[in-house]
Amino acid sequence: MFVIVFIDDILVYSRSEQEHADHLRTVLRVLQHQQLYAKFSKCEFWLTLVAFLGHIIGADGIRVDTQKIEAEKTWSRPMTPTEVRNFLGLAGYYRRFVEKFVSISTPLTTLTQKAAKFQWTDACEHSFQLLKDKLTTAPVLTLSVGPDGYVIYCDASGVGLGCVLIQHGKVIAYASRQLRKHEKNYPTHDLELAAVIHALKIWRHYLYGIHVDIYTDHKSLQYIFK
Repeated sequence: MFVIVFIDDILVYSRSEQEHADHLRTVLRVLQHQQLYAKFSKCEFWLTLVAFLGHIIGADGIRVDTQKIEAEKTWSRPMTPTEVRNFLGLAGYYRRFVEKFVSISTPLTTLTQKAAKFQWTDACEHSFQLLKDKLTTAPVLTLSVGPDGYVIYCDASGVGLGCVLIQHGKVIAYASRQLRKHEKNYPTHDLELAAVIHALKIWRHYLYGIHVDIYTDHKSLQYIFK
C-alpha cells in the first residue's frame, strides 16, 4: 500500500519563531519515521525568504522572482510567431499575477495562429508593452490561511473569462482563459456562468467543501439557486 502525503498537509504557516521551531521539529520527525533523508549541505533553515521555481515566498506572500523576469525589461519586439510564443511562454508562467491576462495578451496570441498573417499592429505593441509592465510591477499575492473567508469575483467578455480569488480582502491569485470556439456563440448568461465554473474548477483545492462567496455582474445568475 502506497500513501502519498503532500507537503501542504504537513506544514502550516508559523506565526512565531517558537512555532516555526515546533513545526520544523515535527517535519523532521515525520521524515525520520518514514525513513526519508535529506542531504544536510543542501538544506537551509530560518530563512525569511525562499526562492522556488521563479517565485519568492515570504511571510507577506508570493512574488515574482525579479531575476527571472529581468529579460522581460529588455525584450525586443518579436519579429516572428516563434518569438511571440517564446515571449508569451514566459509571460504566461506568471499569469496568476496579472489581472485579465487573456484580454491583454489576445492581440499577441492571434499572431501565433497558423491561419493569421503576421502583422505587428498598434494593438500588438500596446499588448507587448503592457505585459512587460505588468510583469515587472507584479503585486505580492497573499498565501491562503485557513478554510474561511474566500471570495471570488467573476467576469466574462467576448474574448475570455476572468476571475479573482480573494481571502480576507487580499488577492491570492488571478485567472483567465480565452473563449473556446463554441463558447463564442454562448449568450451572456451562459458566458457569465462559464466564468463561475472556470473559477470553481481551477481553485477547487482551496474551495472544496467550504463556504465561498461568488460575485458576478450578471444578476440573473442568482436565480440558479431557486
